Amino acid sequence: MCGSPLRPVDGALRCAAGHGFDLARQGYAQLTAGPLKHTGDTAPMVAARAAFLAGGHFRFVADALAAQAPAEGLVVDVGAGTAYHLGVVLDARPGTVGLALDVSKAAVRRAARAHPRAAAVVCDTWARLPLADGAARLVLNVFAPRNGVEFRRILAPDGVLLVVTPVADHLGELVEALGLLRVDPAKPDRVAASLPGFTLVAQERHARVLRLGRPDLRALVEMGPSAWHTDAAGVADLPDPYEVTAAVRLARYAVTAAG
Repeated sequence: MCGSPLRPVDGALRCAAGHGFDLARQGYAQLTAGPLKHTGDTAPMVAARAAFLAGGHFRFVADALAAQAPAEGLVVDVGAGTAYHLGVVLDARPGTVGLALDVSKAAVRRAARAHPRAAAVVCDTWARLPLADGAARLVLNVFAPRNGVEFRRILAPDGVLLVVTPVADHLGELVEALGLLRVDPAKPDRVAASLPGFTLVAQERHARVLRLGRPDLRALVEMGPSAWHTDAAGVADLPDPYEVTAAVRLARYAVTAAG
């Protein structure tokens, strides 16, 4: 609201100007100045994501992120969901601390428990993020909307932005069988356009063929954007187990040098 530092005082976060934000009993803070225009993933979507990720099926993505993380400093996961990927990064880099940001209260309740060195905040990730300029050494953006202007503001000059997006064949078998949303062929161009002030340093493809039983298949459908319009009942008609390709693009960005 005013840009002053917040400090914990009697179960709340307060600044010298008198602004205060209560800490929820689950351990997170909601740092918003007014009502949120959108509420993000629903509680059932978040529960499905937590169940699927607990099976380690996307661990290869989290490990790829951890391999590129700095040894120390603040790691901010924007659109963190349950903060699964953030937790893996923090485990791999003992000198770091983490902050999970998401608009979904259901997600942030889980993110607050993701790691002992992580905190969690409800905020509008499309608006100004509740962080000081240059506070982060690493910003993570995994299957989440991108607020490039704010990523640039909160990232230190020598910081790193890691963006994970699906590629064309991601979940292709389920897309064909159940009519899930397809990956936009123009997605790489849209990602680049959403990140002003950044330079692409490197990019990698990471993929695995997952052999999933029906409970995991149902969770996979129910945790993503297809959950808004696709009935997971069709999973019952698929073989058990069923092979699904998980394929992503991991892009590393640096702050564009001035001049």
